[in-house]
Amino acid sequence: MSTSFFSIRILTQLFCGIVISLIISTAEVTAATCASLLNFERLDTTVTGAMVVAEGNFTPPNSDRTIPVVAHCRVTGTISPAVQFEVWLPLNDWNGKFHVSGNGGMAGSIQYGNMAQALHLGYAAASTDTGHTRIDGSSFDASWAIGRPDLVTDFGHRGLHETTDTGKALTEAFYDRAPEYSYFVGCSKGGQQGLMEAQRYPDDFDGIIAGNPANDWTAFYAGAHLWYSLATLRNSASYIPHTKLPALAEAVVAACDGLDGLKDGVLDDPRVCNFEPAMLTCTDGQDDDKCLTTAQVKAVEDIWAGGKRPNGEVVFPGLVPGGENGPGGGWGTWVTGRQPFGSLHWLAAEGFFKYVVFEDPDWNFRNFDFENDLDFALEKVGNKLDSNDPNLDHFQDAGSKLIVYHGWSDPDISPLGSINYYEDVLQRSGGNDDRATALSRTQDFFRLFMVPGLGHCSGGPGYNQLDPLTALEAWVEDGIAPDAILGSRVENGDVVRTRPLCPYPQVAKWNGSGNPDVSTSFSCVAPD
Repeated sequence: MSTSFFSIRILTQLFCGIVISLIISTAEVTAATCASLLNFERLDTTVTGAMVVAEGNFTPPNSDRTIPVVAHCRVTGTISPAVQFEVWLPLNDWNGKFHVSGNGGMAGSIQYGNMAQALHLGYAAASTDTGHTRIDGSSFDASWAIGRPDLVTDFGHRGLHETTDTGKALTEAFYDRAPEYSYFVGCSKGGQQGLMEAQRYPDDFDGIIAGNPANDWTAFYAGAHLWYSLATLRNSASYIPHTKLPALAEAVVAACDGLDGLKDGVLDDPRVCNFEPAMLTCTDGQDDDKCLTTAQVKAVEDIWAGGKRPNGEVVFPGLVPGGENGPGGGWGTWVTGRQPFGSLHWLAAEGFFKYVVFEDPDWNFRNFDFENDLDFALEKVGNKLDSNDPNLDHFQDAGSKLIVYHGWSDPDISPLGSINYYEDVLQRSGGNDDRATALSRTQDFFRLFMVPGLGHCSGGPGYNQLDPLTALEAWVEDGIAPDAILGSRVENGDVVRTRPLCPYPQVAKWNGSGNPDVSTSFSCVAPD
């Protein structure tokens, strides 16, 4: 028995030794394979780093925060002239797919958090700064653009496209096989990038998610960022202190919340809300947080109307009622700021027109001409930055799928912009066909989801979380088109309410008797 025991122990030790050797050998091969990517060759591309990162917490460059990651090969590189990119390749359980994360604001940074999320899902993940680095750390820094039309082009479309091609090639080199599917996910600027990809580089991705997209970029910066700033900063009387926003928000909800048949603090479709801000006009001698002065009423009216040319033509649609005081950055962050010249709309408009369009550090926003200056801006940078082309024929013919979602309570980019673009695609796709035929043809590859109460990509008084990627994967890989996407209201980490998000133009209709906080009490139906 003793002999057998020692024989078994020896065999066990030998077996464990072999396993350990295999593990070490595999680790060495993986590290060597990762390091070999330093020799990767592609036109205008230089790989500057390729090393294995162990599972644990990763600290992004120039940051003091950490993010959890799984073990991966981290590749860093540059695409001429200045596009910085990273590609993260999971060492284990790669799902065979490739994922690119979009940017926000004026880009200028790699989206490490989004890459880590994709990595945890098993994707090979990539991101780029689009060709410049934020000089002052601001999301809207544009000072890099003076005298650099090449960088503006990279920011507009080339940087992301080149990163995508390079990332796919690196993925294939590492795994010795190409990704089976490629996906893009972005919101805000990332939404614009997604639409730009579908329009200009339709072969890059099998599936694209474009959230709250600033697709008509140049017109948006004039007719929204700049227009809203002028509305509140035209003079000292027109500025709306953030302390007045609760009264405005409460008045809007009181007037319009029940129009959808359910009083839940959320406007399902703000287009049917006819609240007049003049109803809050201060009485003679009054000017407190419960009312708006005449100048402030005019500012709200201008913001809801949207930017216009002198002849009345709308440059970009205005914001819609609802979410003025929403959590996560409502008008107090975007429109008014905590003080004059402190809003994000102002910071965005000033940087873009000062550095990208006019290349003049002394540019004065009050002198902007919505006829001649707008035409100049469109002529100079529109072709590089605007993703408003309704021609998606190539994207559709390739069998690719597009999901656009937009929060109705977005205080940055009007949700009407996404509806207008979708209608443009419908019109082009339908030709001389009736609307139902055009809608059916378009929904074969492109679906729009309007999200009640969602703010700018997050936050807002309504449904602040959704998972369009799972729906997109099912559509692309299994042919299951999303008839609805689940929207959730999450507070302090808990889901307190759910609702089906319906493909436009359908809306979620409450059945009148079920729990209004549960999605199964709703059905997607045609609007009244």
